[in-house]
Amino acid sequence: MSQYLSMLPSQHMRLEQRLTPQLVQSMEILQLPLMALEARVREELEQNPVLEVEDARSQTREEEPREDLPSTEVNNAEARSFERLDRMSREMEFDPGDLPYGRSTVARGERDSKIDAMANTAARSVCLREHLLQQWSLVDADEPVKDAAKLLIDWMDEDGYLRTEAEQEPNRNGNGAVGGEGENGALPLIIARTPQEREALLEEIALSRTPPVDRGVLDRAMTLVQGLEPLGVGACDLTECLLIQLQARGLDDPFLETIVREHLVDLARNHFPQVAKATGRSIEDLKEALKLIGRLSHHPGHVVSTVDVPRVTPDVIIDYSDEGDGYVVRLARGSSPRLRISRQYREMLQDGELDKETREFIKKRVESAGMLIDAIHFRRERMLEIAKIILERQREFFDFGPQFLKVLLMRDLAEEFGCDPSTISRTVDGKYIQTPRGLYPLRQFFSGGTTDGSGKSVSWNAIRMRVKEIVDQEDKQKPLSDDEILRKVNEAADVPIARRTIAKYRAQLGIPSQRERRAY
Repeated sequence: MSQYLSMLPSQHMRLEQRLTPQLVQSMEILQLPLMALEARVREELEQNPVLEVEDARSQTREEEPREDLPSTEVNNAEARSFERLDRMSREMEFDPGDLPYGRSTVARGERDSKIDAMANTAARSVCLREHLLQQWSLVDADEPVKDAAKLLIDWMDEDGYLRTEAEQEPNRNGNGAVGGEGENGALPLIIARTPQEREALLEEIALSRTPPVDRGVLDRAMTLVQGLEPLGVGACDLTECLLIQLQARGLDDPFLETIVREHLVDLARNHFPQVAKATGRSIEDLKEALKLIGRLSHHPGHVVSTVDVPRVTPDVIIDYSDEGDGYVVRLARGSSPRLRISRQYREMLQDGELDKETREFIKKRVESAGMLIDAIHFRRERMLEIAKIILERQREFFDFGPQFLKVLLMRDLAEEFGCDPSTISRTVDGKYIQTPRGLYPLRQFFSGGTTDGSGKSVSWNAIRMRVKEIVDQEDKQKPLSDDEILRKVNEAADVPIARRTIAKYRAQLGIPSQRERRAY
């Protein structure tokens, strides 16, 4: 096959789709949750001098259309990309709120929001390592023992346990561990180590220092560290942690020690009859022993350093209407400030004596501020539209509960809005909605499903909630099997699902098996 190469100039026509800077920023703002959006607004206020916050208490508002500003003109392509934005009000503002971020509030002698925020911020909590080192500084011990104790404290995780470096990897499911990764990223508990595993752990700790720490010194330091508060720190596993607490509380009962040393796994799996037979005690004695053991801490380190739970702020609120039996949809305003472009800089642009470099700087900043405000308006409108559709399509959920969720697909909304399903996904990702029934992620209202015997669509989430409701109402003395749960699900709605689907949903909901749910 011959090829012809030519360096002669030629013309070709082709169609390309390019994302304008305004569209890129709009998509970026669209996918931000409310807290992240407020952080982004604060960042822009610090970086862009022409962007300011209008005083929410002012009675008059300044209304000047953006089309009159030469610095905020957009080309026709961008205008066509945002036909919806063209129909919006051109008032340069954001939601009213109570955060006076603007520089003008300080100039008027009002309270500085940053100073107020610093004054109302909780003090930094002391971590477990700092707490233990403060106590250890008061312990009278030889210098080698002191150094070895500091090494042990450095090897503790946030729970207060000693772990190998490999075990401190979040996704590792170590030998004897209960489950996988715990809540909030916590490491799984190791119930009991074999003597060989315990020896290997202490050997790894001793060899981590150059020169290595003498094992006798390390053992003496470990005994002293385990006497520090909170009780249970410095243990190699859950069994040792509980034994330390039993001894410190004066609960030196051989029966309790036997349960902790030999039967924790069996009791966690609800094998009460087997444990009762092995110990020669009654099930009632086991229950009383578990009450005492249940008062001990499985995560002693959390007594000092609490796990930070991220704050969830709803973007949309659905509430009962004051009139009739309907609902109202509104965006959560919270502490969002009202944004506008500074009048001072707009007047400077109209100053004919302004030098070219300064004019160009101000013009670019005004354009950037206008794009940000447009992107926020676009986000607000899209969020409100989706929330209204959720209320319309999932009305039975709001009236009767989660088990009445219906099938709702993102691609169906994308067809209605004339956009890509990824745009809908960005809009709902990480967003929450506050309803009379509680706080829910927006994604929960989008689910596939099947049809029941009558041809009515049934959401997978609704079936999942039905499983939970059935288990909550069962007789714990005679818990239901997965086959019985399936039968009860089909009594409410004849849906074509298998028993293994019930088992999968039960696992997703954190519901134990039939045997583990039985109450003795």
